[in-house]
Amino acid sequence: MVVDDDDGVREALNFLFQSVGLLVTSYASTRAFLAADLPDCPCCLVLDVRMPEESGLELQAKLNVRGDKTPIIFITGHADVPMTVKAMRLGAVNFLPKPFRDQELLDAVWEAIRSDSERRQSEMGLSELRKLAEQLTPRELDVLKLVDRGLLNKQIAFELGLAEVTVKMHRSNAFKKLRATTATDLIQKIRTLDIR
Repeated sequence: MVVDDDDGVREALNFLFQSVGLLVTSYASTRAFLAADLPDCPCCLVLDVRMPEESGLELQAKLNVRGDKTPIIFITGHADVPMTVKAMRLGAVNFLPKPFRDQELLDAVWEAIRSDSERRQSEMGLSELRKLAEQLTPRELDVLKLVDRGLLNKQIAFELGLAEVTVKMHRSNAFKKLRATTATDLIQKIRTLDIR
């Protein structure tokens, strides 16, 4: 996605991205971008810093408030250090002063798309793991908290006032419900879910 008020820049960027097989949509203003239905796939936003109605930095701030994690690559003909620092602090993945080499921009875009793809996969995995965790009983959660602390079944039984065989049953059920493949995988899932 490209947001730039300059028609010539938008055309050139559209051509560049299409020449390497990237799908691209472009917008002449931040208002047009915010009004559009955005794709739900790995992508990035190439954003001009200075535009008449609203700056790229203002759009970035709005996206942050909305929780939008689309990677942003800023392009500008008027870069200064404070502006660059502000953009990067707000989460921009790159800041390219004009003129830049086509390959430099393409490399930044490919890296941003790869990063967005990984983030989406991670979030999807976490969402699925949370759904699995909803099946856990309160007692299974208690057992998992103590498993994470490194306690043995016997120690967990003592802590919770249960028989060791009952702890083994809860641990086994939790193992199955979280689709853990090994004890290490179970610990990793406990920590990912922040059950501690």
